[in-house]
Amino acid sequence: MIEIQVLRPNDWSLWRELRLRALTESAAVFGSTLAEWSGPGDTEQRWRARLTDVPLNFVVRLDGMPVGMAGAYIRDDEAAELISLWVAESARGRGVGDAAVRAVVDWAGRRDVVLSVKSGNDSAIALYIRHGFVDAGPSPDDDCERFMRRVHQKVG
Repeated sequence: MIEIQVLRPNDWSLWRELRLRALTESAAVFGSTLAEWSGPGDTEQRWRARLTDVPLNFVVRLDGMPVGMAGAYIRDDEAAELISLWVAESARGRGVGDAAVRAVVDWAGRRDVVLSVKSGNDSAIALYIRHGFVDAGPSPDDDCERFMRRVHQKVG
């Protein structure tokens, strides 16, 4: 069974555990690095601030075990931006990524959803395409990333 657990600042240690694991196991797919979030950057205050400053942060549980994570916020242009999506290798191909994307799309409501993804991350790109995202060109943040957009489907 797949469950979404929305996190609050008091859940900082769970977010920290998964984020550090993601940055260790899948370093090449993130703009952030393990070095930025460990050592002097690894403080309770910083982790709590991350969960406070970004309005949506959640862990995806598969059969009770935390195996995925993602976050989202509203950009200045009113689109929701999906960030920090990661699924543990042991849980890939089991619907965890799909559940994470759906959770962000649901949270975004009537807004478009955007994201940046590393150009060579074919499995993530396929996941986003399955959920209606299209390639919108190079990411404004990183030359090695593609910018993708899912336009809100207006009903009626």
